[in-house]
Amino acid sequence: MEVFWYIAIAIVLAVFFILDGYDFGTGIIHLFFAKKEKDKEVIAKSAGLFWDSNEVWLVAAGGMLFMAFPTFYASVFSGFYLPLIIVLWLIIFRAIGLEFRGQFKYQMWKDIWDTSFGVSSLLLALFFGIALGNIVRGVNLGGVENGVSAYEGHYFFLPLWDSSFSPLSDTPGIIDWFTIIIGLISVITLAIHGANWVILKTNSSINTKLKGVIFKLNIALAILTVFSLFIWQIVNPNSLDNFIKRPYLIVFPLIYLTGLIGLFFINKLKKESHGFMFSTLLILGGITSSLASLFPVILPSINNTHEHLTIYNTATESYGLSVAFNWAIIGFILIVIYFIIQKRLMAGKVDKMDYGH
Repeated sequence: MEVFWYIAIAIVLAVFFILDGYDFGTGIIHLFFAKKEKDKEVIAKSAGLFWDSNEVWLVAAGGMLFMAFPTFYASVFSGFYLPLIIVLWLIIFRAIGLEFRGQFKYQMWKDIWDTSFGVSSLLLALFFGIALGNIVRGVNLGGVENGVSAYEGHYFFLPLWDSSFSPLSDTPGIIDWFTIIIGLISVITLAIHGANWVILKTNSSINTKLKGVIFKLNIALAILTVFSLFIWQIVNPNSLDNFIKRPYLIVFPLIYLTGLIGLFFINKLKKESHGFMFSTLLILGGITSSLASLFPVILPSINNTHEHLTIYNTATESYGLSVAFNWAIIGFILIVIYFIIQKRLMAGKVDKMDYGH
């Protein structure tokens, strides 16, 4: 049952980053490329009509994580307490930026909330990438210093950064040069995804320009991807062992590679949905490749005193997992029905749709 719940949570998280990821990316595009008021309005609308339904998947993932792997849940929510609070505030300001901008027609009012929407989206993309960087790098479980543990073996505490700013430190912070690089990859990936969403859902005057932006960002992403693979070997020399032991896992990096290569042909794609499909593959392949490289570990320990947190030593009892299985089926059905209805109601371009102001 542990493997089932691990896969289920991974699917829900992947869906969240695909769906809310285009909201983050739309905010980035809105911040840097939307200059005309008409474009700002319609691009904000392309995120505003969907953000609340997309975040249902984050709530679902959190609830499932609490139920299935409570030890892991307790560990990360205490160790990452400060960045999680920052993420919470960024989510709040992104939402109110979208909902408040149309309440008054004063330009200064719109500019304030446009900035709130854009900057919050950019920082959310960065922080979620940094979070992934921390997961694949590992943390100092138990807070070990000089061979002495400060906490129980499944707890940890990380400052935002330490003086060395290095992932190779015995006591690394949340932000270091490795996690920053993963954060930049996240920002670029979601910016590409958001640009494809804007092209797909709007008739914005910058849509043609955005195809050129996607092509340039994809070049930067390809360079950073190769670079990150090299430095990942420095940070964790065993990071690719799973792909050697289980060759079938190579399908996940191939998904990422398909999306990356496909986006180089963005200017030749005939259907707008194809670009969005390729950026979806980028996100799906990136997340699943990261998880596959760690499995069955879900939070590595960088010290030799405490063992890694895995799906087996952090899971709840088998009885709880089996009982939750039946309710999960009902929950999944309800979420899927909700998702299908919402997408059908919002099908097509959003330019002339009412945002409810």
